[in-house]
Amino acid sequence: MNPREPSTMQNDQTKPAPDTAGTDPGFKLPGQTATTPQDSLPKTTPDTATQPVEIAPGGATNTSAAPLRDTAGRDMAIGAVAFVVLLVIYFFVRNAYVHHLVVKRVAPSSAGSAGWLLFVGMGFLSAAVVLAVVNASKYLTPAITGPLVVVGVVTLVAAFFVGRR
Repeated sequence: MNPREPSTMQNDQTKPAPDTAGTDPGFKLPGQTATTPQDSLPKTTPDTATQPVEIAPGGATNTSAAPLRDTAGRDMAIGAVAFVVLLVIYFFVRNAYVHHLVVKRVAPSSAGSAGWLLFVGMGFLSAAVVLAVVNASKYLTPAITGPLVVVGVVTLVAAFFVGRR
């Protein structure tokens, strides 16, 4: 067989005939017949298909209500960084408070305990504040904020009483 001569073998695949009716679905399996589009599908696009979607707490009946806001990962990350920065600051405040109590002739063990109670109290209160700032509608509830505030206030009061001994 001469490579310059055209091949005499017939190709088993044939080219599909161009579809002029516009009903070609695109991809076809071998042996599949052309199908027409379903009549149950809408022929036009609704007006709301191109508008942005907004979730409102009142729904379609209360359009003046503020839209709900989901807590994004970025908001939580910023809140976590702010909380860690506050904890670092509170650690230095704790050390200063312990030093202040020792200078006032409070026993070092009592001063250390009062310092840690102060640190924990400020940490719990700042956790409640940071969560409320990140997403008030989700975290500013009695079930979440209440225990944080109660533990924070109790430990601050305990820090001042332990520091008086």
